[in-house]
Amino acid sequence: MQRISRMMIKILILIFLLVPKGYGYAISDYLITSDIGGFIASKNPTAGRGPGELAGGDHFYHDHVDMTYRISYFNLQTRVGPRIQVTEHAGSDSDKWLLHEIDIEFRNYYGIPGKSYIVKKIDGHTTITFGSGGWDYRWLSENKVILVEYTDLEMRKPEPLEVVKAYLAKHPSTLPPITATIQRSQEGITEWVKDEMDRRLWLSDKWFLQIQVGKVESSEALQTIVKSMNVFLDYREKYYNISAKSEKESLLGYLEARNGTAIKNKLTEYKTWWSVNKTKSINLP
Repeated sequence: MQRISRMMIKILILIFLLVPKGYGYAISDYLITSDIGGFIASKNPTAGRGPGELAGGDHFYHDHVDMTYRISYFNLQTRVGPRIQVTEHAGSDSDKWLLHEIDIEFRNYYGIPGKSYIVKKIDGHTTITFGSGGWDYRWLSENKVILVEYTDLEMRKPEPLEVVKAYLAKHPSTLPPITATIQRSQEGITEWVKDEMDRRLWLSDKWFLQIQVGKVESSEALQTIVKSMNVFLDYREKYYNISAKSEKESLLGYLEARNGTAIKNKLTEYKTWWSVNKTKSINLP
């Protein structure tokens, strides 16, 4: 009986160690489940695996577990219904791109901030916001990404700042002291563009590693790799005046032939070129 008890303890310890970060916390550690002033909280907050809003920016999460928590509110008087998303990222090396990735949807394909891109100070906290058909507020709190958004097609309803402030109090912003002027400056755009080129090569390496350890299906992974390499080539063409056409045609041919070795060789070639040219000035519009 004593041997069984010791074995059970060992199993429980192992389970504890294997449980992804976030599973040991209550939803209320991430979300405000009570009403916030005139905003009534929904009764069905959710929690699940995944990178949340950053999935659209190709956040890499295949070697770790991110947890995303969601809830919505509604104000009967103003008819404003903010939706909240809090994602705890796992603290892996992919987290180094969180700041880069939270505003990727607020820029055009080539990394130029949209006209409605704004950096707002709210209660002394820095937030990245975007106003179009409603407002979208985003910020980092260490390795957590917080999103507050709502729909207002005519942009006439009052902003749900009461909710935003409540979440800033719960998850204080750790964004650096950036401004929209800095983000729109030549220096700011140059830094973001070069970070994106870095990230696309990094993403390709991460996917090849997943193929190597047998965690992903090769043909699907190669499509994702070529996608990131094409973005790198588009940026190189745009900002370094090097035509991407023949390179993209070669990659497509390798992809159709499922020639992972040839694609990886091309990746090595691009990384070598980037190591030589990364510090050079780029051609901004």
